[in-house]
Amino acid sequence: MENRSRVDIIRKNKVEILPVDTTFANEALYKIQITTHSPMGAIVFMTGGLLIDDGWIRILGSGNSKLNRTLPDWNKGKSFKDFGEVPSFLLIADDAIGGFYILNGGALGKDLGKIYYFSPDNLEYESLEITYSEFLLFCFNNDFEEFYKGHRWNNWRREVARLKGDEVFSFYPFLWTKEGKDINKSSRKVVPVDEQYSLNIEMRKQIGVDK
Repeated sequence: MENRSRVDIIRKNKVEILPVDTTFANEALYKIQITTHSPMGAIVFMTGGLLIDDGWIRILGSGNSKLNRTLPDWNKGKSFKDFGEVPSFLLIADDAIGGFYILNGGALGKDLGKIYYFSPDNLEYESLEITYSEFLLFCFNNDFEEFYKGHRWNNWRREVARLKGDEVFSFYPFLWTKEGKDINKSSRKVVPVDEQYSLNIEMRKQIGVDK
């Protein structure tokens, strides 16, 4: 994918605001230890999460039947071990093809507070050079056809709309291989998002990116 660092406000994407359960919202906000005066705190406290472009991107909030993951619970065991710890990164959103959006808390570089994309087509952490607030604008208004160029297959919207909020598509050949560059020729299956995240981390180790 090219020009990921550019955030061009081109068109309005479909945004579904998932209803919030106040009990879950209070619990999630307590676990993540952020204020409702922040954009992230507001998303957690006031929404069950956001579905962008018919569910192509899922922004984590306090959980909903259509997005059965909360921001703190999803990060537990990944970016921190126990609630109350200051994480060196936060997984804030993910997409239908197994890409993950991450808020840098120091683990990914010196640009604290900036968003990275853990890309399934190269297994790299790519800086988008935007803050969380700018990430929301990116999701609401950016040209996804350009950002995800080559990674949306024929009739993708109908299939993605049927995905559960804790599922993604897994492709074979892998998107990061030479053989997997034409997504319309790859086979795909639905897998749990947790499984795909773990696979991406493991593949980074196997190909020598992480030691």
